[in-house]
Amino acid sequence: MTSETVDTLIIGGGLSGIYAAYLLSQKSTSFVVLEARARIGGRILSPEHRGFFADLGPSWFWPAIHPKMAVLIDALSLEGYRQFELGKGRFQRSDGIVQTVGGYPMEPQSWRVSGGMMALITKLYRGLPDHAVRLNHPVCQIERENNGALITVGELERSPWARFRAKKVILALPPRLAAATILFTPELSHALTQAMLKMGTWMAGQAKFCAFYETPFWRLTGLSGQAYSERGPLGEIHDGSNNGQGPYGLTGFIGIPAVQRNQHRDLSAALLAQMGVLFGEPAAQPTAFFYQDWARECFTATEYDQAPMYAHPLYHPPNGQAAIWEGTLHFAGTETADQQGGYLEGALSAAERAVGHYPSA
Repeated sequence: MTSETVDTLIIGGGLSGIYAAYLLSQKSTSFVVLEARARIGGRILSPEHRGFFADLGPSWFWPAIHPKMAVLIDALSLEGYRQFELGKGRFQRSDGIVQTVGGYPMEPQSWRVSGGMMALITKLYRGLPDHAVRLNHPVCQIERENNGALITVGELERSPWARFRAKKVILALPPRLAAATILFTPELSHALTQAMLKMGTWMAGQAKFCAFYETPFWRLTGLSGQAYSERGPLGEIHDGSNNGQGPYGLTGFIGIPAVQRNQHRDLSAALLAQMGVLFGEPAAQPTAFFYQDWARECFTATEYDQAPMYAHPLYHPPNGQAAIWEGTLHFAGTETADQQGGYLEGALSAAERAVGHYPSA
């Protein structure tokens, strides 16, 4: 077992955690990020196909209402581009009949990032000190001490893999996941624990796909790539192509709940068959196909996340508390944001709040 002491321990290597680390790297303080997965990014996942990165997590930001994202993308010299929405859409009724309908342009205009949203994580990560991020480090216990906290990595009831002491802890993972998987000593108040468990993790019950093609054949017939279905298994589809060049793609969300998805080992055949119905036979024959079911990710979803969300929750700090234990433990993560919770903008905002009490370097 290893043991280490730092000023700040960040739990979670998604956007909020990595951005918090990036901000701390510009201050006179030591820190470590503990990430349970074997990769950074959290719910940001962008597999590569022929130089293009498909977003199986968040795909968009909205510059008109997400100023922090717009500023950060510019500061990191990343390139944003408008979501393709030109043309008509397709709508599949519950009886399977498909209709061509008017387009569904988003308002305000949505944008993507060249290189996928993972490009944002990668750029931030490259600005961190060597060995600042520790992968495969699931936190199982946080104990309050006189001058901070003791953080245990591993599995409860088993010998710890590592321990860290820190003056401050930034909890940059979904509150529901933290409440369900981490033992807090002393116990958190009943009101706070219940508030954390009631905060649904955005996207935790979702599944996404992305299919790539040599040509944007749907555009050639006047379609935008947008489609909605009442029948399923696909529920919502958008153009997921590269910016102005190939590869070209269609991407979207699975429309059936996680409980029903779990009854099928592989939905690929059904998804591609439906793509063929919506956009023609070429859509059923992609050159590459990616699928991600977030409800099956133990470091994203809990048993409470298997039921679908039908509306975007109004997120806020759990029980109105941005920090506990007299400022030792701070909440970050997009679900704890005061504004734009659930979005990438909220992840940035929550990270800024969590490190806002640190003095400048």
